[in-house]
Amino acid sequence: MAILITENTRVIVQGMSGRIGSFHAADMIKYGTNVVGGVTPGKGGESVLDRPLFNTVREAVEQVSAEASLIFVPPPFAADAIMEAADAGIRTAVCVTDGIPSQDMMRVKRFLRRYPAERKMRVIGPNCAGIISPGKGFMGIMPPHIYMPGRIGIVGRSGTLGYEAAAQMKALGIGVSTSVGIGGDPINGSSFRDILELFEADPETDAVMMIGEIGGPQEAEAAAYARDHMKKPVVAYIAGLSAPKGRKMGHAGAIVSAFGESAQEKVEILSAAGITVAPNPSSMGETMAMVLAQRKAA
Repeated sequence: MAILITENTRVIVQGMSGRIGSFHAADMIKYGTNVVGGVTPGKGGESVLDRPLFNTVREAVEQVSAEASLIFVPPPFAADAIMEAADAGIRTAVCVTDGIPSQDMMRVKRFLRRYPAERKMRVIGPNCAGIISPGKGFMGIMPPHIYMPGRIGIVGRSGTLGYEAAAQMKALGIGVSTSVGIGGDPINGSSFRDILELFEADPETDAVMMIGEIGGPQEAEAAAYARDHMKKPVVAYIAGLSAPKGRKMGHAGAIVSAFGESAQEKVEILSAAGITVAPNPSSMGETMAMVLAQRKAA
């Protein structure tokens, strides 16, 4: 079953007529993702990659039954694109756009609160690599050949470290059910905890690799959830062990400003919750292999 995307998920691309949008949409179609159209205001009735273009997301939902959207829209307009998708009835939106102002994402979060749970759209990102269920489909900018189909979930703030974890596990014969990049911005659509809940409920996922980094409380919240509610094992890696306090690294949200936000503190919190933490980025795959072997032996 995987989570968030399968071979049947009907996907549209907002910004599909642009250079970047069409490039990645072509990759998705080649991989087998069920891309049913694109949205570019003013270009409705035209087509890109043999897929119809629509002026609005609502038209795409009504005419091709779109249920998921990948958003390639420049930062000043990205929040409006996300809210348009939510209002049109899209179930999952993946926004890869980097540089969306935090104030804009606060508006998006407030906007989504107006919907009841069963109607509320799930946002992945922004500033993320996207989501992939290997062998089924993907929405985003990741290189899909890295991922081997299997039964391990991946969730991380860093897209590149997600690729690295998948490549290491593939080399050890361990495949992936779904990989989710939640993005590195301070305010994002879905948290580690949100995705862990989905993996815990997914019958096709046996264990989860969680890749965090310095800054923010999300890893600590995920640790508490895993300790109290998860039966499946979680392996983690936290990037930024050498980061000095107050230094921002790479992602906008990767800055240590309060207790529990440094890498070392996060490692201690995760370990105390019973989560196995990989000591360095090159040992993510072998740490997962070790945990799976221990689980099998038990």
